[in-house]
Amino acid sequence: MSILVQHANQLLEAYSNYPVGRYVGLVLVRKTQSEVLFRTEGAGEDLTKEFVHAGVTNDTPIFRVVMTKRKQTAVERRTGRELLREHQHLYSKQGNGGICSLNTGTSCERCIDCMVYGYAVGGGGAQKSRVLTEDAYSLLSTTIVAGKRTGNAPYDDGTMRHPETNQPSQAIYTDPYIKPETHFLDVQTLKDVTFGEVVYVLGNLLRSTRYGAVSSRQGRMKNRLAALVFSDCEIFSTLELTQQVYDRLKPQDAELDFPLRDTDVMRATWEATQALLGKVWGLEPVILGPEEATRVEQEIGRVYRSRERVESLLSLTERGYSTDRTAAQAAHNELVALLEQVAAESNGQEEPNA
Repeated sequence: MSILVQHANQLLEAYSNYPVGRYVGLVLVRKTQSEVLFRTEGAGEDLTKEFVHAGVTNDTPIFRVVMTKRKQTAVERRTGRELLREHQHLYSKQGNGGICSLNTGTSCERCIDCMVYGYAVGGGGAQKSRVLTEDAYSLLSTTIVAGKRTGNAPYDDGTMRHPETNQPSQAIYTDPYIKPETHFLDVQTLKDVTFGEVVYVLGNLLRSTRYGAVSSRQGRMKNRLAALVFSDCEIFSTLELTQQVYDRLKPQDAELDFPLRDTDVMRATWEATQALLGKVWGLEPVILGPEEATRVEQEIGRVYRSRERVESLLSLTERGYSTDRTAAQAAHNELVALLEQVAAESNGQEEPNA
């Protein structure tokens, strides 16, 4: 059976206007795969960073690079909207001829993006985002994971002198950057989401690949799901997780090697997740560990391999917004059947190698 289907009862079967206390905590490990630049907009600005304690046991204050919440969700939201646009699931608002678009006042108020990530229309309606985010922190300090590089902008003839006036160019600059293979830890919380919305958000996370400034030439990043937690309240914070993982990785009186091994980071993240969940004041959570999280990633990947399945995912998720509870329930059941089919086909492919 699909790993997501096994826990479908932890999610809403249809969209609710009222909060009902269903939370899905996504514990993420983000790893840079090229140079990345997180900073306040504008040339010459330094990296965004915060002065915090390195760990809980090891409480030495250090600077950590910060991947701000907007740097995360802005990219992932556009990834989802690109998919919606391709499949013609972005709409026009009634009385407004413009197609749903970010930051233009033309939110359609009924597509999946509007319903999940929220919208605000001046003088009109509003939907609060049900994707709760916070800043993500580099696991290691800025002194280890950051560097600076000097660049220039030569003229057409490849030199730094103007071809006609022979005047030297002043276009020489120094930019900070985050090194490849830097790990960031993050916790995203989905609140009161439906089955289809969870698949949609996870798809956006796993398919988003470029973050930060100058993303056309750098900013490559890979997102991995370390754990999923179904609960009746928010779980621990990103900073708590980062500090706990740091304590588990750092040897006594020695610096951590850079780059860190993925297996070490994933193991420590899972151990820290289990420890921190014991301090969350709510009902006993349902936890999917690293192996189950990997299965979830594989299921999402198989859904997105098929154009027909993606179209079904989007259409059925939208039907979950219907005020007709029977129609919304039927859409939920069809989505569950879709994921069960994906899991069944996967098992059939794996049997010959068993």
